[in-house]
Amino acid sequence: MRLMVMCWAVLGAGLTPALAGPSDLVPHRAVYDLSLKEASERSGIDNMRGRMVYEFNGSQCDGYTVQFRFVTQIDTGEAVRVTDQQTTTYEDIRDHRFDFVTKSYVNDSLDHEIKGTANVEGADLKVDLDQPKNEEIDLAPALFPTEHLLELLDKAEAGDTFYQSRIFDGSDEADESLMTTTVIGKEQGAEAGDPELAKAKPLEKERFWPVSISYFNEEGEGDGLPIYSIAFKLYRNGITRDLTMDYGEFALEGELSELEYLDTEPCAN
Repeated sequence: MRLMVMCWAVLGAGLTPALAGPSDLVPHRAVYDLSLKEASERSGIDNMRGRMVYEFNGSQCDGYTVQFRFVTQIDTGEAVRVTDQQTTTYEDIRDHRFDFVTKSYVNDSLDHEIKGTANVEGADLKVDLDQPKNEEIDLAPALFPTEHLLELLDKAEAGDTFYQSRIFDGSDEADESLMTTTVIGKEQGAEAGDPELAKAKPLEKERFWPVSISYFNEEGEGDGLPIYSIAFKLYRNGITRDLTMDYGEFALEGELSELEYLDTEPCAN
């Protein structure tokens, strides 16, 4: 599965989450419990469950690191398969650099590994792969994940409701960027008795935007349908919850089950 584009960062020091602005994202560790929302007969999936763990650290001066793990247990009725995607990334917004490594396991056996670095050079995006083979790839300019999230927050704060952009996240074969179409709803507060907030107390009084993002192959390819889409509640500090991940033939729900804010060192400048 492609790495979901949900990155968190902190661009300043001394701000509490309640005071954070759209560019002041909070370093944190979030755990999501995953369950099957729906699946078509064609998918061959009888049931599916799992867990996603996302940990973000860093700063604008030192760069941002993400530790991401996505584990699912897939029941086809005839067999049960466990997939485990482990991703580590480093993003330097100032120098437009993005390092990534992803290892994907199936039933505890390594199935696929991608490792490389992407840099913005002039009007091009240069990708240098180390795994699964040494290769250089030239792509159209695109945003990296943290840049993409910051753009989304700026658009939401400005009151925009629809926009398109391109993203590169180093997932799959790391040989393409994707077009995204984003729809942003009106800012709102949580409903009384929202069960997810019982495990995410720091968000209890915070307001959020309902957001949906669809991801597409390069223009002119495919049937015009998104590869996948994701819907979620987005807070000003960059945290998301109440996820729905739609892969076409099946969809997963992700409920925020644990949330911990992490300490960060302030930038020297």
